[in-house]
Amino acid sequence: MNNHYFTDNRHLPENRKEITFRFWHFSIHLETDNGVFSKDQVDFGTNVLIHTLLNEHQRMGDRLLDVGCGYGPIGISMKLAFPDKQITMIDVNPRAVELAKVNAKKNHIDAYILVSDVYQEISGNTFTDIITNPPIRAGKKIVYQIFEEAFEHLSDNGNLWVVIRKAQGAKSAVSFVTSVFGNCEILNKEKGYFILFAKKRIDNLTKC
Repeated sequence: MNNHYFTDNRHLPENRKEITFRFWHFSIHLETDNGVFSKDQVDFGTNVLIHTLLNEHQRMGDRLLDVGCGYGPIGISMKLAFPDKQITMIDVNPRAVELAKVNAKKNHIDAYILVSDVYQEISGNTFTDIITNPPIRAGKKIVYQIFEEAFEHLSDNGNLWVVIRKAQGAKSAVSFVTSVFGNCEILNKEKGYFILFAKKRIDNLTKC
């Protein structure tokens, strides 16, 4: 049986528990379970990404898509910090999506949360920002698909935000994102985690 967090693994026995994630002046209570990414605590890379987003929030628009949302720490954090933003959260793992919906309700936030294999259930280029902690274990092909197709689903001047470890190909990811967007900035580095930022510039809408 395939027990990976980036697959439909609802066959796994449930073992739900609650964890608490603290950022800024918020304490977020999150239910996790077997078969989801980083079930025991919000992972360090996600933590670095969330805090970088807070520091760089002036660059963000108002329609955010969290790709590979897991049980929801990024999307929920953004909605709590910026209540006026519209949040969409997607994941290929139905168990993770179910937990994200539970956690959104638990933390009293509104978000559109659905099962989607990469962007399969997403249409149009309506998002100002796409945020992702990509499923590295799913393989380079899937991770790069997330980066490449982000371009198609961002509005003009929209932004891509990524966290990826140096040891898991951060430098090659910079090169690939640059090939798609024509630009890629390293916003932050912390304990081997890189936060990448790319903009879909209206004066550079053809892929380089």
